[in-house]
Amino acid sequence: MVEQMGTLEILGIAGSLSLLAGWRLYLCILATGIAMHFGVLPLPDHLQSLQILANPWVMGVAGVATLAEFFADKVAWLDSAWDAVHTFIRPVGGALLTLAVVDPSDPATQVIAFILGGGATLLAHGGKAGARAVVNTSPEPFSNVAVSTIEDVATGGLLFLAYQYPEIAAVVALVLLAIAIALLLMARRFIRSLFGRGRDSAGELSEN
Repeated sequence: MVEQMGTLEILGIAGSLSLLAGWRLYLCILATGIAMHFGVLPLPDHLQSLQILANPWVMGVAGVATLAEFFADKVAWLDSAWDAVHTFIRPVGGALLTLAVVDPSDPATQVIAFILGGGATLLAHGGKAGARAVVNTSPEPFSNVAVSTIEDVATGGLLFLAYQYPEIAAVVALVLLAIAIALLLMARRFIRSLFGRGRDSAGELSEN
């Protein structure tokens, strides 16, 4: 990472990090900590608050949580229960990660980053949770495992891109935002069609 980043790069990294936290919060924390621990991710002065993620204890806890999420996310309906619990955890974690990226000398920007970061994480989380609920309606287990693995790989790869190439981090954030919105719309259409079929079945039964 370059030592001096412009506003666009900082916003791009913050946006990418918050959106990816909606998919894999613990993986984001662990991957960021490992990158900093081994010097792959040198930080400019105003991002030094992220250095806490390189603490061995923080990485250890994040590693255990990442493993737990990895396995829980591969089991149909257990992943939805995990997502339900993390509806409260991921937005707070994403907001705090975003807060650590912006300049601490500007309190107004930090407040805005905290609010928008939490909102972006919640949006990504909602898209993920909704899409996985749709996938869970499939009777076979392989689609669930495949989608979960894609999320694992995509999170790690896009996080690497955002940190390694901050000049394209804003593009990564926009792509993630588009994916999150598309997943939400897909889940919404599926739920509406499901309830529509339920009403039609109820109507047929009452007529009979």
